Amino acid sequence: MKRIVMFTGLCAFLCHTSCKPKEEVKEEASKYTVTSPLVIDTSFTKDYVSQIRSVKNIEIRSQEKGYLQSIYVDEGQFVKAGQLLFRLMPNAFQAELTKAEAEAKAAEIELQNTKMLVEKNIVSKNEQAVAQVKLDQARAEIALAKLHLSFTEIRAPFDGTIDRLPKKIGSLLEEGELLTTLSDNSQMYAYFNVSEPEYLEYQTNLKTRGDNQVSLLLANNKPLQYKGQVETVEGEFDNETGNIAFRAKFPNPDKLLKNGETGKVLMTMPLKNALIIPQKATYEIQDKKYVFVIDKNNVVKSRNITIGGELPDLYIVENGLSATDRILLEGVQRAKDDDKISYDYLEPKQVVSQLKLKAE
Repeated sequence: MKRIVMFTGLCAFLCHTSCKPKEEVKEEASKYTVTSPLVIDTSFTKDYVSQIRSVKNIEIRSQEKGYLQSIYVDEGQFVKAGQLLFRLMPNAFQAELTKAEAEAKAAEIELQNTKMLVEKNIVSKNEQAVAQVKLDQARAEIALAKLHLSFTEIRAPFDGTIDRLPKKIGSLLEEGELLTTLSDNSQMYAYFNVSEPEYLEYQTNLKTRGDNQVSLLLANNKPLQYKGQVETVEGEFDNETGNIAFRAKFPNPDKLLKNGETGKVLMTMPLKNALIIPQKATYEIQDKKYVFVIDKNNVVKSRNITIGGELPDLYIVENGLSATDRILLEGVQRAKDDDKISYDYLEPKQVVSQLKLKAE
């Protein structure tokens, strides 16, 4: 009987000690940390996919039909303006020039003879005028023949780098056939598309930006050491995308950038009255961002938000929240819709200061 009483007491004690922690854990688990979005003037850096182009990039084409006699450059070679690049076989064009010069000489002699006859009143002055026209035509043929002959020598119109050479010596070229491409890579253009809201923010705050410098992130995720300048904005928005193209110019003294490269332009965008929240207050479902909003009855409700930008440890909210909303900061992973919770409220400034935001 004594053993039964002792056993019963032990069970009661164990039951009491085991149940108490569970209640405490449950009570502790239902305690959450809540805050609100912070409204602040700041700026953030956004990256834009860009296409990199040479400041000058042209196709070098044959201006005459003929055989390619000589190639004086190699692929990837840097050339100076006026440097001889290609020569077409000039024999036929030289013969045309010789013929035109001979016809001009004959026309000149004919004009001299006609003048003598006019002075002796043997022929009329109209005959002299006709002879003069023939000489002028012959001289025009000389100029045309010289022009055609000059087309057999193809020279660089500016300093630049030679691209691929698709034709070899001896190739029969048609008029207008591609010989190579010449690129001036001393400076480079980066073209990137900006949305309409971002364009409006940029233009509105242009005077207060201090400068219009941008950076370039290369394909290997390393930044170009030189800063660029936003120079121009296109005149129209693309109706299909709603974007407008910006153009930035970057120095390229090391010739690291080539025509056709890709990269990302990093542009700092100023923001007035930006609504920011900690990134850890969000969760993601199918590429959409959500937060838990606490209603007036302390009930948790999930809400989809639109992110307009990103800062270290923070998101800039474009749509979905207001400054007066209360959002779940800690316990996002264990909260569920329609849970009624108790919480501790932290001021937004306190939360942000803990994240060490460097706002402007």
